[in-house]
Amino acid sequence: SFAMPPTPTVIQMFIGELLVPVAPFDQKSGREAWTVAFAPNGSYFAWSQGHRIVRLIPWTKCLDSFSVGHGEEGTNALSPRHLSRQSSDGGQVVPAAGQPPEHTIDCGDIVWGLAFGSSVPEKHSRCVNIEWHRFKFGQDQLLLATGLNNGRIKIWDVYTGKLLLNLMDHTDVVRDLTFAPDGSLMLVSASRDKTLRVWDLKDDGNMVKVLRGHQNWVYCSAFSPDSSILCSVGAGKSVFLWNMDKFTPIRKLEGHHHDVVSCEFSPDGALLATASYDTRVIVWDHDKATILLELGHLFPPPSPIFAGGANDRWVRSVSFCPDGRHIASVTDDRLVRFWSIEERAPLAIASVSNGLCCAFSAQGSVLAAGTRDGSVHFWECPRSIASLQHMCRMALRRVMSTQQVEALAIPALLCDYLTYKVI
Repeated sequence: SFAMPPTPTVIQMFIGELLVPVAPFDQKSGREAWTVAFAPNGSYFAWSQGHRIVRLIPWTKCLDSFSVGHGEEGTNALSPRHLSRQSSDGGQVVPAAGQPPEHTIDCGDIVWGLAFGSSVPEKHSRCVNIEWHRFKFGQDQLLLATGLNNGRIKIWDVYTGKLLLNLMDHTDVVRDLTFAPDGSLMLVSASRDKTLRVWDLKDDGNMVKVLRGHQNWVYCSAFSPDSSILCSVGAGKSVFLWNMDKFTPIRKLEGHHHDVVSCEFSPDGALLATASYDTRVIVWDHDKATILLELGHLFPPPSPIFAGGANDRWVRSVSFCPDGRHIASVTDDRLVRFWSIEERAPLAIASVSNGLCCAFSAQGSVLAAGTRDGSVHFWECPRSIASLQHMCRMALRRVMSTQQVEALAIPALLCDYLTYKVI
């Protein structure tokens, strides 16, 4: 017999939503918000609102419209607000003085993947032989990459809304995009054509490498915080890890019983979270290919055979909070769950119908989730003060692998804490 896990008593605070205009003929596929994204510097929020359209909104404008009571991210706490898009479909909205502009971008086809990329000038292109480049990316450059149904990738200037590049090589849907976090403007695309492709935007978008190994559709990819490792997942039970200095496979992580659809590294790079249709999120030590934590969304846990089939607990998306201590998941049972890496039951839950994707804000105080009707919902995240031990652990793990920590002459309990074995 199974003991039921503790039922979470906290219903997380809903703070607002972004809605799209709905016409009678819109009640069909093509409206899905497959991706939501926050700019790394916290300046913009973007989402694919369906029917080829991407919205780019200054994040402070979103927060002001919600009137959220955040210490660093908002104003006064009032009831949830609905920011309708009906009044601003006509392209650029004239901003208030000093406020960044809002944009509506027609990408020309259904948008599946979105990613922000910011440039660090001292990170040069790997292509050292070319003296002249069409684009010179400065310190304040912010780009948005959009992955389309027809296999194309379009690169936009966030501040002007102008199209910069059109990357063509994939032969099927570009499902996901991710920029290297190191400011190099290296972009990886994951596609239904079973490949990942690496593009160098500082070399005018030249394709650097094709990563082959997936036997089916590739759903998602994610860089480690130091940009040295790429994780990719797709239709299949394996989690792939790639060396992004050499563009070679490192290993495959085995443990899921169904398609793996979402992945993200912790902010210190020590942990990797993957979400699967097998009703679980697995938190891995990717250095040692071991499972540290399983977050189950169905109780009692299903057998591998049942987990490999259809059920109403398919996990659609997983996101790691910037505090390194919390994880969010979106599931087909109409719930968003907030987890602590120290607990096996959710800290808090919230209701969302037909959720597809989720992402934390740059500060980690808000979670956004996109839905099948093209709208986005926002919640306040569980807040608590991180211990000094955890902050020191994150600082150390940013620069040390599990093997390097295990080689230190330190007590076993401290080693277990630093390698997250005690979560």
